[in-house]
Amino acid sequence: MEEVQEAVDPASMFSAEQQAAVDRAISEHQHRPGALLPLLHAVQEALGFIPPASVPSIARALNLSRAEVHGVISFYHDFRTHPSGRHLLRLCRAEACQSMGAEQLAQAVQRELGVQFGDTSADGEVTLEPVYCLGNCACAPAVMLDGQVYGRMSAPSVTALLRQAEETR
Repeated sequence: MEEVQEAVDPASMFSAEQQAAVDRAISEHQHRPGALLPLLHAVQEALGFIPPASVPSIARALNLSRAEVHGVISFYHDFRTHPSGRHLLRLCRAEACQSMGAEQLAQAVQRELGVQFGDTSADGEVTLEPVYCLGNCACAPAVMLDGQVYGRMSAPSVTALLRQAEETR
């Protein structure tokens, strides 16, 4: 009788190192009230993203359904289910920035990087994400590059920031 092998989705697998990071986060947070968000933040802090394959073990540890865990991950824009580029560029999409040219800035940056929001540049250097307020409204339009907020941005100033970030490797 011929044995049938089931196709394995690469996204469903993750390394022993990733599993260890998830296990550490679970052991640190599972007994806290409201543990899911701090646990997810800990996983993302350790790995840079939350591997989809970690959802079942997180759900089991917190006595939640996989759908509940997935729902939280997909609801909050800060959580990623895939690795980001070396640099994370967030462009503010809120009203104050929109009124100061954020849409034109977004189009220019997308053209320059060759990506849409949520994508990573072909060279793996920059992931572009929208964000809905960086708290820098008086200096709109604002961006955040690798956790640092910058205001009064233009396409050339964003390009300069990215070049500077690449040079400081």
